Amino acid sequence: MVRVIDMHCDTIAELYYNHRDGGKQSVLDSPLHVSLEKMEKGGYGLQNFALFTHLERAGDRPFEYCMKLADTFFTEIKAHPDKIGIVTNYQEIEENWKSHKMSALLTVEEGGVCQGELAFLRILYQLGVRMMTLTWNFQNELGWPNRKEQTSSGGISYVPDTLHGLTETGFAFVEEMERLGMIIDISHLNDKGIWDVFQHTTKPFVASHSNCRKLTPHPRNLTDEMIRKLAERGGVAGLNFCSAFLKEEEPDTPEIMSGIQDMIRHIKHMKQVGGIGVIGLGTDFDGIENPVEISDASKMQKLAQALEQEGFTSGEIDAVFHDNVLRVYKEIL
Repeated sequence: MVRVIDMHCDTIAELYYNHRDGGKQSVLDSPLHVSLEKMEKGGYGLQNFALFTHLERAGDRPFEYCMKLADTFFTEIKAHPDKIGIVTNYQEIEENWKSHKMSALLTVEEGGVCQGELAFLRILYQLGVRMMTLTWNFQNELGWPNRKEQTSSGGISYVPDTLHGLTETGFAFVEEMERLGMIIDISHLNDKGIWDVFQHTTKPFVASHSNCRKLTPHPRNLTDEMIRKLAERGGVAGLNFCSAFLKEEEPDTPEIMSGIQDMIRHIKHMKQVGGIGVIGLGTDFDGIENPVEISDASKMQKLAQALEQEGFTSGEIDAVFHDNVLRVYKEIL
């Protein structure tokens, strides 16, 4: 069984809403994509748990909202110390694995939770947050996502934004994240902002859940040039299981299946463009609504088996499933 490291899921936010509404779901055995039982069956070594903060839901108190999500994370994970341990550095990951325990790494999806305050960023670090996306789908104090525009038929299209870069506050944040040892995550950031990160940082960073724009022309995906530059920097892009980023969908069609062959197509393209060392996993489990052939965390070995059938070596499969991400963690954390 190949050990799994997944750089992104939204399970904590889903559990938070369940608890808030009086539900009894637990991270141990919830019906969500990710649970401890499903992770064990799927061969997980480490799961990044994102504190996904929707700025419109959070109102004028996004940091407070994020802290409620953090409370859910700590309550859930610390209730099962025999199965999983919270990690903040590479050594703790190794110690958990030697003890036959999985690891949980805390991340934030939406740099706007900091409200432009470096003090809030440092508090997140003290809480154990070790990765953060600079934006989600809204403009914030740090930068912009790619543009969302309404089509003539009333639908929504997404357009790359090459005009608006990081703000001065955004530049200060990436500098401080590098100093602290918090991994910069460029998923959801617009094109100009991504290039600003390349130009104003020196260490590896990640696109925790982004695919190839050449194959699926959605601006949430990375261009070939971005993939090459990320590989040169020693960073990693995590394969996203959302169908919108794996295949082109016709307007007004029902949600379609994210298939394993779609995933392999993107993995092969990333390998061709940036080499095997740039590829990781960032499922986006519990943040996607379409059906997935790998239906939950317990089924992750299906992807490893399919890659083997496609001619990938065991070393290449290990690289995609855990070694590449571990390399970044060992250097930054």
